[in-house]
Amino acid sequence: MPPPDHSLVRLLSDWLPRQRWFGGKDVPIDELSIGTATELRSGDPALHHLVLDVRQDGVTEHYQVLLGVRGELPERLGACAIGRTAGEPPISGQVYDAAHDPDLTGILLDFMANETAVGPLQFRRAPGTGIRTDVEGLPISAEQSNTSLIYGDAYICKLFRRLSPGVNPDLEVNLALSRAGCEHVPAVHGWIELDPGAPGAEPITLALLSEFLRTGTDAWQLALTSARDWFAQFSPPGPATASATDDAGSAGGDFAAEAERLGAATAQVHRDLARAFGVTQTPPEVLRDIVFGMNVQLDQVTAAVPELRPHAHAIREVFDQVAAEATVLPFQRVHGDLHLGQAMRTDTGWVLLDFEGEPARAPAERRALAHPLRDVAGMLRSFEYAARFLLVREGGLPAESADALELRAQAWAERNRAAFCAGYAAAGGPDPAAHATLVRAFELDKAVYEVRYEAGNRPSWLPVPLRSLARLAS
Repeated sequence: MPPPDHSLVRLLSDWLPRQRWFGGKDVPIDELSIGTATELRSGDPALHHLVLDVRQDGVTEHYQVLLGVRGELPERLGACAIGRTAGEPPISGQVYDAAHDPDLTGILLDFMANETAVGPLQFRRAPGTGIRTDVEGLPISAEQSNTSLIYGDAYICKLFRRLSPGVNPDLEVNLALSRAGCEHVPAVHGWIELDPGAPGAEPITLALLSEFLRTGTDAWQLALTSARDWFAQFSPPGPATASATDDAGSAGGDFAAEAERLGAATAQVHRDLARAFGVTQTPPEVLRDIVFGMNVQLDQVTAAVPELRPHAHAIREVFDQVAAEATVLPFQRVHGDLHLGQAMRTDTGWVLLDFEGEPARAPAERRALAHPLRDVAGMLRSFEYAARFLLVREGGLPAESADALELRAQAWAERNRAAFCAGYAAAGGPDPAAHATLVRAFELDKAVYEVRYEAGNRPSWLPVPLRSLARLAS
């Protein structure tokens, strides 16, 4: 590893907080250092792999950066510039985020195809697969906590920007399901891992290379199209409000049939997860501990977001009912963060994505066993979001129109929630109707989490979870 280049550290400290995937935007960086630096290609352009150790408020997080180095940066890469270093070679010149440079991202494919080892980095190819190396890789625009590179119409490579110890659940679960022949996940072709250097420590997952679903359409977009079509039939109500309560199935873009098929696909994935990782009969004390955590979150969010307080008592009553009625339940590996944005409709059916779990949770929590209805509740919440997302843009409506549109949103959500649950139960999943209180508690817990998130990140969206809470908590 080259000696620390203080000018590079300074440039990275200025650049990092401006990245969408950086998790500590609201807290000053106390210290940034380069934990590992591995040269993957010399020359011009050069490619270096960095792990940054970022200390904020007493906690150190680790971030992955592909660092490109050129003597001069072409105009096409200007938007991903980090700055010019004054250090010694090999990191000397114009440095930039190389995830945006197709001249360099192909190196990742080459190394995975050949299972190359470079310093602490190991590039892996999934057994029994081949990897094409004749396609360029460019990032998709919709980046959030990670960066995904699309290689032609063949692969998608997810770079995990914020690193967690050990094997990332997204790799662990997708690899197990691919080996089991699950038809509802994209096939794994390769991955990149980092040797942490500690004896007996698991390698740290850096990237996951999967099949690119070139015929796929995002479930969130399909659901929004359906909801938009349903709202387009609305006319401001007069004395009668029939237009607000018509059958939601009359919309030309009715989504219910797809929601039912998505429920069936989710049940199949849960069965495959159970076969791959096993099922544990969990004693009542575990569920009571989970409810305790739900109440802790409720207390925290109620204190921080006053708009939640009118619903807090009713929410707590549901939580307490689940704790009082706790029995032995089957727990297993689940998706952990299932919503419409994690599903793609392809020409062969539904595919579930991103088994990483909720990014805000600790690695152990994201890999912990859970009841499969937790995933069902997450998807039910997502239908509520799709139904009300368009309404947050309708400010200034007369009260009677706003009330009628809310009824219309509720009708759309209920139709698609029921269809998803029917498909899930018919395909062998635990029937949500037979566990109504448990599902309701999982939903309410997720809604409280949503209130916290929206209040802190998208205040204009706060009415979305609050409107559905008014119904869920009643």
